[in-house]
Amino acid sequence: MSEVLGGASKTHLFAAQHAGRYDRQKIIRDYQEATGAQLIVMIDQVFNHGVTLLEELLVGSDPEQELHLMLSSPGGDGEVAVRLVRAMQSRCSKLTIIIPDMAKSAATIMCLGANEILMSPSSDLGPVDPQFPIGGRLVGAKDIEQALEDAEKRVAAAPETFPLYAGLLADVNMLMIEQARSAMARSYTLIEEALECSEMSADDRTAVVGKLRGPLIDEAHYHGATIGPQAARNLGLPVTVAETSSAEWQLIWALWTRYFQLGAWPAGPMSVYESAIASQVFGPGPSDGPA
Repeated sequence: MSEVLGGASKTHLFAAQHAGRYDRQKIIRDYQEATGAQLIVMIDQVFNHGVTLLEELLVGSDPEQELHLMLSSPGGDGEVAVRLVRAMQSRCSKLTIIIPDMAKSAATIMCLGANEILMSPSSDLGPVDPQFPIGGRLVGAKDIEQALEDAEKRVAAAPETFPLYAGLLADVNMLMIEQARSAMARSYTLIEEALECSEMSADDRTAVVGKLRGPLIDEAHYHGATIGPQAARNLGLPVTVAETSSAEWQLIWALWTRYFQLGAWPAGPMSVYESAIASQVFGPGPSDGPA
């Protein structure tokens, strides 16, 4: 015996194991029918493995159709962020990035390359200082550099504390420090490269870069600083504040809550790349499985 789900025959056990996936993909199809846009989902840190996984979501994309990306991410590699935006912009007539929760650091860089950023009142962007995986979590480049400077000052004032700070910074080496400094210097260029992916004119880009450098890099002393929709709009970004009672946003929220319950970022370490016809859901280390 088998049952039909999504137009394909499946055994009862297989259908039961993947019922959550089919439910989410139905919401994606409903959203696409309501808006006329293609909807894809990326919930993950921004690192190299995401390039292949996002390309999988773009298979068969119509360059004459709008592309909507639901994005939730704590950040990652800004270089990868620009690559992802370039890939999406080459496959659509207009790119809208939807932020149901947060898109920090490298994910904010991705947003800079969009033609529209759809945010709710509680959505959050953030500073774009690069991040490095240390001890199982992401640490901002500024935090790494600041930690080293603070340790040097404290040890100079009290040499007997050297073993303490050496232990606290055991996961940080000089190569990482130099990489962090280089990545910080590169952040200015990454902002410009991301903005170039959008349809923003050269003059507008110059004006926006001037506004962004302070809040996103120079003046951002805390990596977790919040940049809400109004603040982002004041910086010159193409932000639209979602009408949260609209049918379209209700579909987005229905989809987002399913990922949240699944344990996707930021609720947990689960990562998701999903569309109406593709689905990769994995924990640490990309590997598809029942979800």
